Amino acid sequence: MKAIAVLNGTLQDTTLPQPQPGARDLLVQIAAISVNPVDHKIRAGQAVDAEARVLGWDAAGTVIAVGPEVTLFQPGDQVYYAGSLVRAGANSEMHVVDERIAAKKPASLDFAQAAALPLTSITAWEALFHRLGVSRGGADQGKSILIVGGAGGVGSIAIQLAKKLARLTVVATASRPESGAWCKRLGADHVIDHNGDIPAQLAALGLPAVDFILCLNEIDKHFPALVQAVRPQGRICSILGNEAPLALDGLFTKSAALVFELMFTRSMFETSDMLEQHILLTEVAGLIDERVLVTTVGESFGTINAANIARAHAALEGRRMIGKIVLSGF
Repeated sequence: MKAIAVLNGTLQDTTLPQPQPGARDLLVQIAAISVNPVDHKIRAGQAVDAEARVLGWDAAGTVIAVGPEVTLFQPGDQVYYAGSLVRAGANSEMHVVDERIAAKKPASLDFAQAAALPLTSITAWEALFHRLGVSRGGADQGKSILIVGGAGGVGSIAIQLAKKLARLTVVATASRPESGAWCKRLGADHVIDHNGDIPAQLAALGLPAVDFILCLNEIDKHFPALVQAVRPQGRICSILGNEAPLALDGLFTKSAALVFELMFTRSMFETSDMLEQHILLTEVAGLIDERVLVTTVGESFGTINAANIARAHAALEGRRMIGKIVLSGF
């Protein structure tokens, strides 16, 4: 089968044996993929002379075969998923994935539109509803959330979930007019500049403190401002780890919480609740088909090959993308 692998830091077109599904695996014929920062970070960190590795953790395609213990899917099902960081990625014609972290794709979307959603939807959903403890049924209506980095892939979904399901007052950050306009279209009530004084901008909006903060950019850079901005007994969630020790004194005095979200945790450790990702992706698909949520495709980079994936990685490294980059077909 055709595949794109990284070798010595370089993406290369190659041919690999077709994988075989394990007991609870689906064998999926890949129709479309999306790229994420995790892809280029792993590529850049790949050791010289390391074994070639297939990247790609956002995919949509058709189930070709299933393992003997699979109960949720059958051949012919069209699925979308983000896969597992400890298994081969989906930048290949055929891919295997555990059924517990996949779901049937939204019927109203094509494969490319669906491929833009899994990783960011899982991350945003888990961050808001599992880590921050926001009520997805609207019980926290009237409370406020600050989403730092609203125009990226995760932010684009988080804005919609926070506004349309949780019914929060949503303040998103963006650094350019076009990214700010994107956040507004997705439902943000207010947009501020994360390169400016965040607490001062919030105060100017009449929000001297917010109940929840979702940080999608470097936590080290923004942490002092976020500690100042969070309400006493509020909660901060970061999807990136800190590079240096964080000063937690301000959180202690506020009895505020700092939590982290990594959507790969469940699949990496095969936690007992892995099925939660199948459940939430199924719910996201329903919300898409009901037109409550919209896909977050920003741009298509053409067919799935090494040159186009390399272009997509470069665009992500430039940190100026709005929404998600997708690629389709081989």
